Amino acid sequence: MVATILHSGKTYRVDFFQPIDISMPLHTGTNCASAWYVAPIQIEPVRMGDWVGDVKQGGSVNFRTITFNPHGNGTHTECVGHISKEDYSINQCLKRFMFAAELISVLPEENADGDRIISKRCVELCLENRKGEALIIRTISNSPAKLVMNYSNSNPPYLTKEAIEYILSLGYEHLLIDMPSVDKEVDNGVLAAHHAFWEYPHNTQTQRTITEMIYVPNDVIDGTYILNMQIASFENDASPSKPVLYKVM
Repeated sequence: MVATILHSGKTYRVDFFQPIDISMPLHTGTNCASAWYVAPIQIEPVRMGDWVGDVKQGGSVNFRTITFNPHGNGTHTECVGHISKEDYSINQCLKRFMFAAELISVLPEENADGDRIISKRCVELCLENRKGEALIIRTISNSPAKLVMNYSNSNPPYLTKEAIEYILSLGYEHLLIDMPSVDKEVDNGVLAAHHAFWEYPHNTQTQRTITEMIYVPNDVIDGTYILNMQIASFENDASPSKPVLYKVM
């Protein structure tokens, strides 16, 4: 189904029958992307007396309890409530679900400490001052191993405060990245990129979101897309999410 969308003075033609899912599958076991030392997802049938919520075990239906951590188990979208003293819910902060988006592929550079960083220069080279609502960052190299990576204690690439400020200067309010955090894994709780993005606490921007641990396949080319951001309606700072892209024709 090809549709024409008029948004902010621009016309976009997209085929809504050709979605590109950039979320990670969530399943049990250790062969699943994770971070922050969280345990693997658990999916277990409910048991009540002699009754079990598993058809294979004789139950009438499959009726399972799922235990997970949204920040550590796979793709998730978070709001300023992730770093604020005040209670903010992703279900209340994210009120629109379709956005004009730019996908860029970034090669992190090494800083003086030996960290791999996504600097302002890295983003500038790829983005070339293109404005938009949502920015999707795919880091290079982009192996499918990201789908099963345990990022705990690996010091993965992260964004600098200056890169965040540049992104915001172009009007982006939704940031998606294939790393477990926009910040350094161990930074003594500074979380400079998170604070800069939400301008917390002095000019808090509750409408902005960060989505982490996405995976953009290599056959998806850089460029302009329409992004559909799907979340579960958790009244929590973060929710597992399913960002879906539609190529602009």
